[in-house]
Amino acid sequence: MRETPFDVRGNCIRWTETAGDGPARVYVHGLGSASTVYHAHIAARPELAGRRTLFVDLPGHGISDRPADFDYRLESHADALAAVLDAAGVGGAEIVGHSMGGAVAIVLAHRRGDLVSRLVVTEGNLDPHPDIHAGSSGIASYEEAAYVSGGGHARVLEKVGPLWAATMRLADPLALHRSATALVRGTEPTMRRMLEGLTIERMYLQGARSGELAGKDGLVAAGVRVIEVPDAGHNVMFDNPDAFVAAVAA
Repeated sequence: MRETPFDVRGNCIRWTETAGDGPARVYVHGLGSASTVYHAHIAARPELAGRRTLFVDLPGHGISDRPADFDYRLESHADALAAVLDAAGVGGAEIVGHSMGGAVAIVLAHRRGDLVSRLVVTEGNLDPHPDIHAGSSGIASYEEAAYVSGGGHARVLEKVGPLWAATMRLADPLALHRSATALVRGTEPTMRRMLEGLTIERMYLQGARSGELAGKDGLVAAGVRVIEVPDAGHNVMFDNPDAFVAAVAA
């Protein structure tokens, strides 16, 4: 395990990695998740083995620190991820980001183009104010105090089901709420506009069970390769790992 500070108080973001050749591949998890849980089984596949691989837990999640005075905005998460890549001596990396991690990866590529050579975004947040049924919207519907100490976190854990709750229990409730609120608020420009404006190779994976990707034609026109993954919902890497690996390895 490795670590590097991500704020002025010395709080650390942590990651694990495997050695390998070629441009590094960096996996970034979604809201209330952890990178190794969602991606280690993918990185171990023969099609993807042999590359230097980093599994990063964003601030407030997994093994990383969870300061109460951190804002957990998407831009701040992206800066923390940049601190990892700088500390690890990584440039021109391939970033594989799921859900919130995909949004963070887009912001990173927009702000620090020297660090990213390819993006694989899996059902990443692209627009502000997502559907109320989205996990981030459900968490952000609570006031911060009501979520953190008023029973909201426990109610959300009961509602999301055992798979997501297993990793959500490892995340700090305050970090969850502030990260979810940031996702609902979005960025300026939006993550969609940032993604469309990039010139690196970009791929967006959408689970077929999640429905048609809004604004797909605009993404394709901007050079983003959009892949609808059959037999998969939001967690494409669990629902259809073969298709997920094929897309990352493409």
